[in-house]
Amino acid sequence: MSERPAPFLTAWFEIMDSDEPARILDLISDDFQFSILFSTDDGATDFSGGRPALEHYLEQRERGVLTHHLVAASSTGSDELFLGEVRRGGVPVASFVAAGRVGPSGRLERFLVGRSPGVRFEPGEQAIRSAH
Repeated sequence: MSERPAPFLTAWFEIMDSDEPARILDLISDDFQFSILFSTDDGATDFSGGRPALEHYLEQRERGVLTHHLVAASSTGSDELFLGEVRRGGVPVASFVAAGRVGPSGRLERFLVGRSPGVRFEPGEQAIRSAH
C-alpha cells in the first residue's frame, strides 16, 4: 500500500503540471463525470460533463503557467481528497479542493474540484493525513 496520501490525485496534478497534461485522459473511466468550479476575482465558471467537456477544459486552460501544490490529502477506500494551492510563477493565487473516486478499473470515475482565490490554506507539516 502506498504511503502517499491520495496517490491517484497526487499523480493527476503532477501530470496536469507536466508538458503533456492531456495524458490525464488516459486515467478516466468510460463513464467519467466531473465538475470544476473555477472561481477568480472576476467571477466563476463551472466546467462539467464527461470526456468531451474535460477535453474542452484542457484546451482552454493556461499551460506551463500554473502549478498545483499539496497542502493536505487523505484516502478512504476508492475515494481521495486533495487540498491544494495553485501558484503562478511560485506565487500563490488560489486554494482548491478536489475529490475523486477511482473505480475498479483503476481509472477515475468521478471528480469534483472547487477553486477560489478567496480563502488560503497555508501548507504545514501537520496538515497531510492519510486514512486507509
